Amino acid sequence: MRERIRTSIVGAGLILALAVACDTPRPTAPVRPTSPEQVASSISDAELVRQLATARGVVPLPSAPYVRPALSRLGQALAFDKILSGTRDISCMTCHLPAFATGDGKSLSVGQGGVGLGPDRSHAGGVFIPRNAPSLFNMSAMRHLFWDGRVEVDASGALHTPAGAQITPSMARVFEFGAISALPLFPVTNRDEMRGHGGNELAEIPDTALTAIWAGIMKRLGDIPEYRGMFEAAYPGTKFSDMTFAHASNAIAGFVVDRLSFDNAPWDRFLAGRDDALTTAQLEGARTFLTLRCSTCHNGPTFSDEQFHDVAVAQIGPGEGDGASKRDDFGRMRVTGAANDRYRFRTTPLRNVELTGPYGHDGAVASLRAFVEHYSESDEKLLVYDPSQLELALRGTVLDNATAILAQRDTLLDGVVFSPAIAEKLMQYMSALTDDRARNLSRVVPTRVPSRLPIDRP
Repeated sequence: MRERIRTSIVGAGLILALAVACDTPRPTAPVRPTSPEQVASSISDAELVRQLATARGVVPLPSAPYVRPALSRLGQALAFDKILSGTRDISCMTCHLPAFATGDGKSLSVGQGGVGLGPDRSHAGGVFIPRNAPSLFNMSAMRHLFWDGRVEVDASGALHTPAGAQITPSMARVFEFGAISALPLFPVTNRDEMRGHGGNELAEIPDTALTAIWAGIMKRLGDIPEYRGMFEAAYPGTKFSDMTFAHASNAIAGFVVDRLSFDNAPWDRFLAGRDDALTTAQLEGARTFLTLRCSTCHNGPTFSDEQFHDVAVAQIGPGEGDGASKRDDFGRMRVTGAANDRYRFRTTPLRNVELTGPYGHDGAVASLRAFVEHYSESDEKLLVYDPSQLELALRGTVLDNATAILAQRDTLLDGVVFSPAIAEKLMQYMSALTDDRARNLSRVVPTRVPSRLPIDRP
């Protein structure tokens, strides 16, 4: 018989007792029993939720590292400058638009050669990027980047990327902000995202010659005196001629860390001791979130365990070239080669999540409410997936691989069933994770960039 999650638990003390029983080992010595009623009467609802958060590992966001102003300014210019793309028609921020909470409002982005911005962006050849453009919030707190974690810093502090030895020790020493410092190295090398397939000197370089591609971009930047001055101001004591694209990548990361880190959501104020920071509905939602299985994966400072899970999301779009169809996406398996990592993708961080739809590794779920509800009977949700929520160009791209996905669905989801009322409580909690400063990011857009190319402003 399918296990059914209880949708009501009587007594705050019983909730705490259940959480402790599930998450901590049994004591080896006898302890004086405490009844749920005694626990409930001894602490407030707010304190109970804080204790549940601690038990689940839901902790405050650490302060973002200091970023030199000159480095942040350089990174801002680079992030918005289309000179980094092959045909100078797309910037990093074209797919990470401030107006769309550093996403683009699309299930799958349209990269080089596209026209328009945000949800209206299209490509004459119908080309989509295989995965959803994730938000850029609080990136210094994350160790695994991209949906498959192919840029990561391991527990010992070692950096791992698809570039391997092409990131030299001297390049790695430039990185100041962890994994995010290396992330900008890669979109500029991808033909569909930024480099293009022809008609420019960067596109003529072989795909595997990453060092040559990066050097080509640095030559472009070095031809602009203003950029040379900005680089040398950002890295005092280092001549531009001695720099590599690692310096540019690290600067973009510095901008992201400096301007897109947010730690003052109602939940942050609540964890800091403000009992009035959450509404009654948000507090009840927090208690629900922390006593169901949600917080088993959505924990830590960003609400991501930084692990990889198969949560039965439909596969849409062009995929990554996997499987017999060449339209599948094997997720983490593409990095590790392990068959049991097939269809596993990184747990989505939840900070500002109400602003960052569509949802899932390929944006297959349009609304946050639908994504929350997806986790209830996710096996059945996948089997009846409705493509009408997608933009017209993607509706016919749903891959018939549900059986294979469900064969490896995370066992944590077995038997998870909850009511619309529970989904509403979880939605209330999600609203407490939004920092109001993230709602309007127009202030992070520069007025101009040194190349004098146009800036995308939706």
